[in-house]
Amino acid sequence: MKLLVTGGAGFIGSNFVHHVVEHTDHRVTVLDALTYAGNRASLAGLPADRVAFVHGDITDAALVDGLFAETDAVVHYAAESHNDNSLDDPRPFLETNIVGTYTLLEAARRRDVRFHHISTDEVYGDLELDDPARFTETTPYNPSSPYSSTKAGSDLLVRAWVRSFGVQVTISNCSNNYGPYQHVEKFIPRQITNIIRGIRPRLYGAGQNVRDWIHADDHSSAVLTILEKGRIGETYLIGADGERNNKHVVELILSLMGQDPDAYDHVADRAGHDLRYAIDSSKLRTELGWEPQFADFEAGLAATIDWYRENESWWAPAKDATEAFYARKGQ
Repeated sequence: MKLLVTGGAGFIGSNFVHHVVEHTDHRVTVLDALTYAGNRASLAGLPADRVAFVHGDITDAALVDGLFAETDAVVHYAAESHNDNSLDDPRPFLETNIVGTYTLLEAARRRDVRFHHISTDEVYGDLELDDPARFTETTPYNPSSPYSSTKAGSDLLVRAWVRSFGVQVTISNCSNNYGPYQHVEKFIPRQITNIIRGIRPRLYGAGQNVRDWIHADDHSSAVLTILEKGRIGETYLIGADGERNNKHVVELILSLMGQDPDAYDHVADRAGHDLRYAIDSSKLRTELGWEPQFADFEAGLAATIDWYRENESWWAPAKDATEAFYARKGQ
């Protein structure tokens, strides 16, 4: 197939492009606006005869339509995705996550192109820490930030375009990703790169908030499975049974990097900080036969630490600006 991957120079998008090149014969065109979270270096070393890059915005209807005309299927990763940034300025989240998704859906409708929409478990809100329940495909939406509300809105647009116009779409909502090529503003790479730089990690509140972690390569394999086998109009939740609270993750990172596991500081909690995410991915596993390969979170985290140690030239240019941003917020 000829695939168009929006946001393919971002974290999970670039991991997906690497996965496709390694595991299929598909050709890929990456469309990315190269905002601060997109990085051409994340695609370095990929074969030029398999991967093409287009610098552009998903809200550019003429550009999008032209690319869809030459595409068999689209995987839509492009999004503004950082909760802290959405609290400071929600508008870019509305432009990219709502208007951008609308623009892509209209192109898919005109060109009759298979479309897979990448979303997040944050659209469901959060769960209590002592609640045994997990999110499923039928969990009601209850977003709690400008970021998650715009992703919820984009999901609803996708479902409406399936029902109203017959667009050939599937949706996946995934838990928190970790792995190579993740921007240093995010939780795990920020702690790792702080320790490399000799800076004490910082933890929101008491650190009891729980996230359901999945390695980016497992996310990629799940998306490829849904693209090839998923039923049109269906939603699939992607998770790897990786629930850990933030305190545990920081202490594990410190231990794996040879530091005292208590060598971190607490800072004021983030406004509206969700308590717990947990994914029930049984539909994906039962119907499509997918299984995660990185079941050992500690091993996956150790490999991620090694990647950041070995690729400082990739993350260093963004590190100082990121820490300056957090310093202004006292975080």
